[in-house]
Amino acid sequence: MNNTRNRKFLFPRIDSNKAGRLQVSDLHEIYWEESGNPDGVPIVALHGGPGGGSNPDMRRFFNPEKYRIIIFDQRGCGRSSPFSELKENTTWDLVSDMEKLREHLDIEKWIVFGGSWGSTLSLSYAAKHRSKTLALILRGIFLITHAEIQWFYQKGASNLFPDAYDRYISPIPKSERDDLVSAFYKRLTGDNAEERANAAKAWSQWEGETLSIRGPSMLPSKFQEQDFLDAFARIECHYFINKGFFETDGWLLEQAQKFGDLPGVIVHGRYDVVTPLSSAWALKKAWPKADLRIVGDAGHSSMEPGIIDELISATEMMADKFS
Repeated sequence: MNNTRNRKFLFPRIDSNKAGRLQVSDLHEIYWEESGNPDGVPIVALHGGPGGGSNPDMRRFFNPEKYRIIIFDQRGCGRSSPFSELKENTTWDLVSDMEKLREHLDIEKWIVFGGSWGSTLSLSYAAKHRSKTLALILRGIFLITHAEIQWFYQKGASNLFPDAYDRYISPIPKSERDDLVSAFYKRLTGDNAEERANAAKAWSQWEGETLSIRGPSMLPSKFQEQDFLDAFARIECHYFINKGFFETDGWLLEQAQKFGDLPGVIVHGRYDVVTPLSSAWALKKAWPKADLRIVGDAGHSSMEPGIIDELISATEMMADKFS
């Protein structure tokens, strides 16, 4: 739980030291970059979505004197190509890409850091490559269970943000609103360009308007950019209609029970509407070694003060542990 220690702040903005592109399949090429101390503790930061793409502020959660910071754009988004592509785009493709990138950069083991969908991918990677994972630092736990998808995309969060919810469902006829994920998927993968654009905007801005505890007034500027909206909505909906490409609904929790003494910190806002605290609570019970930090005055956004505070505290602790 939050305490009264001095508040921590993001580290100053820094540029990347180097960047490149890695061919991970015949179709896909991913963009990656490295910043901070080349001899520091390796850490890979995973963006959200899926389909959200990375941004320079992601570097600012890590002390650049202590960390070798790796960031990349997952398949189909950001600076990776082909843009907004759904073919060969699954959770396990992304886990494989992480391993190819780790080997490409000659990193033996790394800390994995991710929030929201980034937490899903972090857990998936650790489940498959425990021996290459030094620790996990996670925020806004999302397990892609049926209950989570129903809560946010069908009925649940709608009761807390009815104004934003009405904007979200507006492109979908009333006759199709009993299964909103399927209705959006049909439009996001269809041939009607106007329908696709309208659906992408409605789907994405629903999440953007509910990220912060302060509500729709804090909609991030990127949720106004059509290219971002298209990849974000299409790739998210693709993953969700395919149930995260997991074998069972609770697969990630089953795997977390095997993490044993893997070090980990879980940061979660108590008033997170996008990914409710119940998911983080379930993960903590499955993985007792993890340190769950509940932020009492925060929602889902990584940029809320209490979330920043706990994440920086966690990265500083891990840097000291592994340096």
